[in-house]
Amino acid sequence: MAQILNLASTKTDQAFDEREEGTLAVQANDIHIRIQQRNGRKTLTTIQGLSEAWDMQKMVRFIKKAFACNGTVINHAEWGQVIQLQGDQRANIKRLLIEGGFASDEQVKVHGF
Repeated sequence: MAQILNLASTKTDQAFDEREEGTLAVQANDIHIRIQQRNGRKTLTTIQGLSEAWDMQKMVRFIKKAFACNGTVINHAEWGQVIQLQGDQRANIKRLLIEGGFASDEQVKVHGF
């Protein structure tokens, strides 16, 4: 699997400008990464519980370029803003959040299969 790009060297790192440098305090809640079966072999990855301080549209734009998948932000009545991505991106998203310093390993919960 390819290494995750260094977030500081990309042009799309503005998605995470709101993050306090050197702290994980911005992300207070757990982040839930789930997979949903569509039809046949098609799957959706959903990311729920991200901090409202981050711009979700810019995050989706960065993730789409970094992992070569399509995605969107859904406004759910109960769970707030949820990111949906095509395909099984659970491992990629977990690695991005932990290595990028956006959440600790204990805060990222991966569900499914």
